Amino acid sequence: MALFKNKGEFTKFQILAIIARQQPHLRQKDIADNLGITVQAVSENIKVLVESEYVETGNSTFRYKITAKGIDKVKIEAVNLKRYSDKVLNTMNGYKSIWPAIAAEDLHQGEQVWLNMDSGILYADTEDESSAYAEVFSDAKEGEDVVLINLGGEIELNPQSVTIVKIPPIAEGGSKVCDFDKIKEIYSEEYDRIGVMGTSSRAITNFLNIYPDFEFATAESTCVAAEKGLKVLVFAVGKMTSRITEKLEEKNIEYTLEDVKKK
Repeated sequence: MALFKNKGEFTKFQILAIIARQQPHLRQKDIADNLGITVQAVSENIKVLVESEYVETGNSTFRYKITAKGIDKVKIEAVNLKRYSDKVLNTMNGYKSIWPAIAAEDLHQGEQVWLNMDSGILYADTEDESSAYAEVFSDAKEGEDVVLINLGGEIELNPQSVTIVKIPPIAEGGSKVCDFDKIKEIYSEEYDRIGVMGTSSRAITNFLNIYPDFEFATAESTCVAAEKGLKVLVFAVGKMTSRITEKLEEKNIEYTLEDVKKK
């Protein structure tokens, strides 16, 4: 971002923020001490800020005063700074020094284990060899969560296709114009997770005593579950189906779209 690419711009941002917090009797030396720069550098930057109409100077009641334009400037740059920080933190969260899994057997500190995904859950054991491996950080009994370090290789994922049941929107009749025999036939297949999207979808699952696993952030949840090898059935209303299909196509996950409106 521009604020970081240009050191001078970042310094000006800092000076504006300090003036906003500490006006009206703030001195250049106070700013210099706060930022660890020279008074001359503060003076030169304030001159630019005044010329840009971000700061006012020189009357009997204050030395420096941030203007309305300056306040807007600080707010915009603060938001940009937060977005950048959030992006960095999200990236760094991907670099995990430790990783959790479920112990498929009693495991002991220092053992090398293999990692396998089963029904969306990561398991660690010493016998079921795979392309992903790690070291046990501390003892764990079978069924417990175990702390792993020194991960290597790649965890094998076998994405499953998704079945999307498209429900007519309420303006077209909603659940009242659905072919329930067809829905029951689709549902008769075994699914690991059920999702709903939209009120009419919820009405149908309620009527059929189907208990959804997720109904918020449905598109995202569907993708994650399918990527982890879970078979997913989603009930979605009208154009809401496109939110799911777009996410699936981004991830190259196959899907089937079933229109259940009565003919």
